[in-house]
Amino acid sequence: MATFWASLLGSSLIYVAVAQNTVSIQLTNSLPQSHSDYISPSFAGFGIEPSNLFSFTGYSTPNALTFNLLDNLQSYTGYPPHLRIGGNTQDYMVYSASQNQWTWVNNPNSVGQGNYASDSMLIGPRFFEAANRFAKGTPVTWGLNLAYEESDYVARITQMANLVIENCPNLNLVSFEIGNEPDLYLQNNFRSGAWGGQVYAQQWLDRASAVYEQVLKPNNLPSNFFEPGTTASTIGTTFQINDLSSLGIEVQANGSSNSYIASWNQHDYYYYIGVSTYPLTLYHFMTLSTTKDQFGAWETQIQQAGNTPYPYALREMGVVGPIGLEGITNTFGASLWVLNWLFYMATLNITTVQLHMTDNSNASAWQPLNMYNRDPFVRPIYYGIAAFDQIIGGSCQAQVATYDITAFPPNYGGRLVAYSVYQSGKLATIVVINSNMANVSETNKQSVTVQLSLPTSLAGQVLHLAFLTNDGADATDNTTWNGISYEQSGNGKPTTVDNSDQTITIASDGSATFTVRDSQAIAANIGSKVGNVPVNSAACAAISTKSPGIGSTVSGSSHSATSSNAATSLRQSTSRTGSSATATATNGVIRLSTIIFSTLGAAFATGAVLLWT
Repeated sequence: MATFWASLLGSSLIYVAVAQNTVSIQLTNSLPQSHSDYISPSFAGFGIEPSNLFSFTGYSTPNALTFNLLDNLQSYTGYPPHLRIGGNTQDYMVYSASQNQWTWVNNPNSVGQGNYASDSMLIGPRFFEAANRFAKGTPVTWGLNLAYEESDYVARITQMANLVIENCPNLNLVSFEIGNEPDLYLQNNFRSGAWGGQVYAQQWLDRASAVYEQVLKPNNLPSNFFEPGTTASTIGTTFQINDLSSLGIEVQANGSSNSYIASWNQHDYYYYIGVSTYPLTLYHFMTLSTTKDQFGAWETQIQQAGNTPYPYALREMGVVGPIGLEGITNTFGASLWVLNWLFYMATLNITTVQLHMTDNSNASAWQPLNMYNRDPFVRPIYYGIAAFDQIIGGSCQAQVATYDITAFPPNYGGRLVAYSVYQSGKLATIVVINSNMANVSETNKQSVTVQLSLPTSLAGQVLHLAFLTNDGADATDNTTWNGISYEQSGNGKPTTVDNSDQTITIASDGSATFTVRDSQAIAANIGSKVGNVPVNSAACAAISTKSPGIGSTVSGSSHSATSSNAATSLRQSTSRTGSSATATATNGVIRLSTIIFSTLGAAFATGAVLLWT
């Protein structure tokens, strides 16, 4: 509390000294010409590496931290976040009915190809029991194994799809993802010879058709239930959406008026160790304009998706891959980064985004189990997600526009961004993110004065300020959002550490002024404290065709440890990265063929966690 108030007091004192640090923002009460579509309340989601599923859901006992943190977000939007259970290890996993452990195990009889064999991990009935612990109605995209191509590949992929449907009734299964990052299959030796978009499309359609005929149709599910692409990169490849479309992947399913496609699916990382060619610093990372620069190639893919009938999802996104970077992804600066990133992704009309998580990653929103000599804890990144969700709410009528700041104060170029949020077409919230670096050790932190020019029709209305704040960009704990801490409880439940309500009255000429300290974000909400947007079930149903999985109101959570009815037939599934309950830290990076696989193989054999995202 004392620290929180000290930082605010410090901001007001600095305002007098550095009044030249000002920015003017002029907004209308109605939507500007360039704005986002309606934003799904499940928009800000997570990807869970299949090999790490038990780490996040819990083993024989449910993981309270995970489910409390997910429940917090559901309480802000009315709907659970969209989850992806997928990654590298979805292409390593097969099912064995006799494997009854609360973990995956190494397959002693592996026959599949690949640097990590496509059947190297065995899962059993407990895998589905763990997945079924997520809150009832949780929208899920589930990854199936494309890498496996032995003679029984059809039997294995259809069994896995059927077992997901049979054993996870809690989940709102939205789509299947066949294969993870097939553009890298030559590098990881899942395929050889002629491999590219054309062969991929043929093999993808072969498996999608089998799953539709043998699993979806008998369960009264439509053919358009799959997400093709799932690429790590499309630059210089034949895996671009235009390529896949021209190669016939949109073909109509047999006996259906639809294709097999529910949505396009691609992956991205802001930075990838061993692949990105420049040294990353916290200062560079917090230059928010670099996020837009880095995403240019994917904007082309989004435009290509816009020329088709199918939406576009960013199913795997990471801050720094494969397992984050100490001093960057575990800092408060990352919280500001992710808040900006979520708003920016929304302006591109991506339907949902999934921040990828592994149990040993410094870029995961929380550490779900004891590791690195630390008990489970919440990272600052989580606060940025919570802030986004509470600002957007559950109306399904929230839209976002970027305010293009053209006149930056000195030294703030690329480090000051603003977004206007509209509810039902009317201005509701102004979000300003000041990512200019101010570290904990700095006693005289600078600030920017924001001069708002609003419509005079809003004169007399009250702006309520919500702060995403900490003592500095390099802080690794004690973040607060809207006066709330998710760390103090020790179990992820919210604790109000400051219930004050800082307000500003809009003047008769529409002007209002507030100050944003360096390394801080403020959401100025019109008329009430942020977080008072009610769920609008009818509006959510109306946008469900573009944002599948949110068509009906969800209430309550179910995190039971009771077992589901596991089928006795052989199951196989593929997953992304290896980890055990007692996983150890590793600096392994496995993404391109330039990485030394023999070293990684040795680490894998010892039980170390390797993340291939």
